[in-house]
Amino acid sequence: MTHKHDHAQRLLKEAEAAELRNHTRRHFLKESAMGLGSLAIGSLLGAWGCGNAASKTNPLGQVAFDPAHPLLPKSPPFLGKARSVIYLHMAGAPSQLELFDFKPELAKMDGQDCPPSLLAGKQFAFIRGVPKMLGPQAKFAQHGESRAWISEHLPHFSTVADEVSFLKAVTTDQFNHAPAQLLMHTGSPRLGRPSMGSWVTYGLGTENQNLPGFVVLTSGGSFPDAGKSVWGSGFLPSVYQGVQCRSEGDPVLFINDPAGMNRDLRKASIDAINAANLQEYNEYKDPEILSRISQYEMAYRMQISAPEVMNINNEPKYIHEMYGTQPGKSCFANNALLARKLVEKGVRYVQLFDWGWDAHGDNAGNALNLGIINKYRSVDKAMTALLLDLKQRGLLEETLVVWGGEFGRTPMMENRNGAQNPFKGRDHHTEAFTIWMAGGGIKKGYTHGETDEIGYSAVSGKVEAYDIQATILHQLGFNHEEFTYPFQGRPFRLTDVGGKVITEVVS
Repeated sequence: MTHKHDHAQRLLKEAEAAELRNHTRRHFLKESAMGLGSLAIGSLLGAWGCGNAASKTNPLGQVAFDPAHPLLPKSPPFLGKARSVIYLHMAGAPSQLELFDFKPELAKMDGQDCPPSLLAGKQFAFIRGVPKMLGPQAKFAQHGESRAWISEHLPHFSTVADEVSFLKAVTTDQFNHAPAQLLMHTGSPRLGRPSMGSWVTYGLGTENQNLPGFVVLTSGGSFPDAGKSVWGSGFLPSVYQGVQCRSEGDPVLFINDPAGMNRDLRKASIDAINAANLQEYNEYKDPEILSRISQYEMAYRMQISAPEVMNINNEPKYIHEMYGTQPGKSCFANNALLARKLVEKGVRYVQLFDWGWDAHGDNAGNALNLGIINKYRSVDKAMTALLLDLKQRGLLEETLVVWGGEFGRTPMMENRNGAQNPFKGRDHHTEAFTIWMAGGGIKKGYTHGETDEIGYSAVSGKVEAYDIQATILHQLGFNHEEFTYPFQGRPFRLTDVGGKVITEVVS
């Protein structure tokens, strides 16, 4: 008996076992509970409800969904300036006061007791009692024709100041990492909502059917605090969740054929699995089964496409020098270069998470004047190169690049549980932080919003996560208030019940 024949026999036995399970009482009860419930919900939602592959845009704004071809390119409701997004998230929240928000008055208050007015009625993650004020731990200068204030920690980025728009008065209502990250990327501080990348690929599909529409790259040695839910698909079809790829080793685990299995045998396996899936779909009409078939087929195609696009070794020497890459290692620079390669190949949404920005000052590694300086250096050159590289390839105008964290840092020094930390650090801060945006129809060399003289509160141009989400969707061609998905009897949207486009930064 040949290996191929033996493998086919095993697949046949597995299919027979699955068929027997379908006729057990437990399976019947499980399917009845879900199936009858789905019928009831379907009658409430109407003919356009979830799972109707032939549905068009409905009165509540649902995008037509073809479960057999869920990632085919779609046209947005109106012509957007951007075709793809690269979101660079610095997990842990970088300090705006050491990077972009220059506050000379804060320097004069260094070492003084924090005024009671800054503490009364406020809630902090760690500060207790009366902390000391902490002046900027960096020197600042103005750069470019826009005269944007940028610190000495970002010497490379200061050269592209005229390419970006700074949002100086971003706020949030979440002061812990996981809820704040979820809010920024899913529109809710609680688990269960789809991520922004999932919404975008649901609405637009992707231009390369051999690669995922939504790719996630991580660096810094750990996942963001919100975990993989921050790039999950929530209640959207699972095909729209982010696909995590690696910049070290195989780009996707198990992408290579195992020993003894050639490509023909792998294709035969996929065909057999999908034949069983199709039989199950014909019986139950669950659109998730068609999505599963599509995902198996994409996984097969990715075996050819992913290793090529995820290989940075074939980039010219000047590109490696430009980004500061470290081939063979997991690092932000490698991921930034991969982000360019991915959008160049038609991937719709690329999400980078770089962990390690939580500058509390309770140890040398996260001290503003010690360990965090290494974080500045690790991203400065690469994020600058990403903008320049996209621009030189004619991709920047159609690629929206966003950089930022989940909240800001306090103007006072953190005194963890009332005791002064051994190193200089700042606590989590919800009332003001900085995010920048570039490309994709965003104004160049512009600053929107302002904080008070010590960087504690927004005094003009205040924006929040929903506004940033609304602006990203707008640049892609969507009205965020009309872009919805029906779930649990009502239409849901990324921006929930808030959000407005930040028209001041749109060119």
